[in-house]
This record gives sequence, C-alpha cells and structure tokens, in this order.
Amino acid sequence: MDQNISLTASEISQIWGAYQNASITSTVLRYFNKIVEDEEIRPVIQDALSLTQSHLEQLTRIFEKEGKPVPNGFNDQDVSLDAPRLYSDNYMLQYTLQQGSLGMFAFTQSLSLSTREDIYLFFSEGYRDYNKLHQKALLVSLTKGLYIRPPYIPTPDKVDYVKKQSFLTGWFGEKRPLTAIEIAFLFSNIQRNSLGIATLTGFSQVTKSKEIRDYIVRGVEIAKKHVNVFTSILKDSQVPVPMWSDSMVTNAATFAPFSDKLMMAHVTGMISLGISFYGMSITANPRRDLVTHYTRLSGEIALYSEDGSNIMIDNGWLEEPPRMVDRDELAKSKG
Repeated sequence: MDQNISLTASEISQIWGAYQNASITSTVLRYFNKIVEDEEIRPVIQDALSLTQSHLEQLTRIFEKEGKPVPNGFNDQDVSLDAPRLYSDNYMLQYTLQQGSLGMFAFTQSLSLSTREDIYLFFSEGYRDYNKLHQKALLVSLTKGLYIRPPYIPTPDKVDYVKKQSFLTGWFGEKRPLTAIEIAFLFSNIQRNSLGIATLTGFSQVTKSKEIRDYIVRGVEIAKKHVNVFTSILKDSQVPVPMWSDSMVTNAATFAPFSDKLMMAHVTGMISLGISFYGMSITANPRRDLVTHYTRLSGEIALYSEDGSNIMIDNGWLEEPPRMVDRDELAKSKG
C-alpha cells in the first residue's frame, strides 16, 4: 500500500482518539508508577506506562508526517507525582487489567476502519501490545487472588432450540433463566461500573471545585444504581453475584494527583465507553426486559455525559476533534 495516500476521515478519527486515550492513561500511569508498592504489580504498571508512551511517540510521528497538528492531550501540568497515595495497589492492577481489555476493544474497531498500511500496522501491533498487557495483568491478578471470576452456572447437557416467543419476553409472566451471554454482559457491566465507582470516589476526594465534586458524586450514585440493577437481575435468576472490594481508595489523600481537566476528561471518556458497552449488551440480550434496562440506563448516562461536556466547554478544556472544514466560513473569510 502507498503511504503517500492521504488519511481517510475514519483513520484521522481513530488516530486522534487513540492519542487522546494514550495521553490520559499515560499521565495516570506515571502517578501509579510513582506510588505503587507491590513488587509483583509494579512491572505491570511499568509495562502499561511504556506501552502508552510508545503509542504516543508513534502517533506523534504520524501526525507530523501528515502535516497535521498534534493534539494537545495532557502533560506535566495535569499530574502531581508527589501527591499522596490516592488508590490501592489492587486498584491500580485492576485499572491496568481494564486498560488492556479496553485497548484491545478500541484497537480492534480501529483496525476495521483502517486501510493505509502504516495505520493498519499501528493498530494491528497495538492490539497485540494490549493483549500482552491484559494477559500479564490477568496472571498477576490470578496469582495474588485478586481476580473476581465471572459466575459459574450449570448448563443443559444437550442441544435444544427455542420453541416459543416467550423466550424473548421478560416483563410479564414467568421469566426464562438468563442465557450465558446475558450473564456475561451483566457481570462485565457490574465489573466496569464497580471500577468506575472507585475511580470517581477518588476524584471526588481531591477536586477543589464544588461544581466538579458535585458532578463526580452524582456519577458515583449513578454507577451504584446501575450495579444494583444488574445485581438484582442476576439474583432474580439465582446466579451467584461476585462481591467487590470497597477498599480501593485511601482515606488519607486530599491533595489532587491530577488536574480537574484530566479528571473530567477521564470521567467523560468512561461514560462514552459505558454507552458503547450498553449498546453491545442490547444486541446480545434477546430478553426484552434486559433490552429496556440497557436502553433506559444508556439514556441516563448520555444526559450525564452532556452535563460533563458542558462543564469542560465552560472551562475551555474540551479539545475539538478533527472535522470537515466549514466552507461557508472559508468563503466569508475571502469575501
């Protein structure tokens, strides 16, 4: 393939998004790398930091080669490495485990939208990077007994076919048992929301802005509500519900390791991912009551996301993604 071919809109959008995500996580991981104490978890944090910094360097070269502005992202002004310890080592390990999982998810999507050889290779190799990180974080979590496995369930011992439309219902009459895929999505959404609760709880402790604190606390309550909804569905089907630790955030930290700008960007980024995963959950869940739950909860966090974007706009923190030029504006400027 000819690398002199211009980037498509899809490719520009994906490398811009990848840069922003790597910029946020690299800044967070620099702080984690400073405060981590566990000698088995430290190498995982270091690998994650090296990975994101390498991706930032590669993406910077791509932008510069194309004569495109390198995104501002985040820098030294957005992290205080001498800030007190805000999160436990277990939290940092679970954060990195999710980073590997979400990185594979994002880079798989980006691969499908890329055609130019250098861009395709970046996302292809990046996917393998995240796969290796996820495997390493998973092995450490399992070795230390910190990984919470999805529920085990008994399953039928023969193949069967759906015989009635009642397989799709869920609001009235007798509900059928959950399918394995429905349980898998419920569990993973509990898992992501639980980690989100810990992340936002830490942020709420250290921000000095009342407006941002109130916004983040509201996010904690929304995430707790979603966990309760998904947990109750599992319990109604007599599926074992994993217990999550609430000791991932320390009580001592009051000095913010991160800028309000970074924390807000992190929160809105998590919301966007949440909406994406709820959308995937809708497509994988044939029971109507589950679809209704996911649709309703998606709408709730979409409104929450809009409020967060407005806060970022008001503070001049929302970096605009690449877009089509405004031809009317160009014409006026030449008039």
